[in-house]
Amino acid sequence: MKEGAIAKPIALPGSDGEHALQEKYNTTPRAQGFYRHQVLGYLNPMMQAFVSKQEMMFVGTADKHGESDTSFRAGLPGFVRVLDERTLAYPEYRGNGVMSSLGNISENPHVGILFVDFTEAKIGLHVNGRARIVENDEFLRDAAASEPLREDNPSAAGRGAELWVVVSVVEAYIHCSKHIPRMQKINEEIQWGTDDVRAKGGDYFRAKTSPRTR
Repeated sequence: MKEGAIAKPIALPGSDGEHALQEKYNTTPRAQGFYRHQVLGYLNPMMQAFVSKQEMMFVGTADKHGESDTSFRAGLPGFVRVLDERTLAYPEYRGNGVMSSLGNISENPHVGILFVDFTEAKIGLHVNGRARIVENDEFLRDAAASEPLREDNPSAAGRGAELWVVVSVVEAYIHCSKHIPRMQKINEEIQWGTDDVRAKGGDYFRAKTSPRTR
């Protein structure tokens, strides 16, 4: 640095709101330690291996007004593809037709993904980034050019992916294991792509016969 030059402040991860609350509640030193030691702007090899083994994840999105939605996604291990250290992709299968997550992404590309391993490592991984929607044919064509797609995915037993969400990674960091419950995986048949009402949960919460408003 030249003599007399002013050093540019290092931008901290996170929002202005969280930084303000850290100051208010005196957690800044702890937060800065976490930022410094745990937050990466890419998926390191351990994170990539972790993602490639996961069978489920939670996806948070918001529309252009900030109205939020959280959805659950699942598949066989590897259903979320790590394309490189800064890019992952996950398939969108035929659902209820609402397309709430995809609709949000079409307005607002910011997305937050949480992977949780309840059965082995008992640890979680946050991945925040910018998402875009890619047509299935386009994704398969581009992916096949670099690496063959796995065949043992839900499309082998049910409907294939209709779209893909490609996420450019901005932040990746641990979700601590302290309060993650240990669970046991039970082998059972999963009816991928089914339209069977009972298999899909039916009207479990009796919403169909509940008043529309209160």
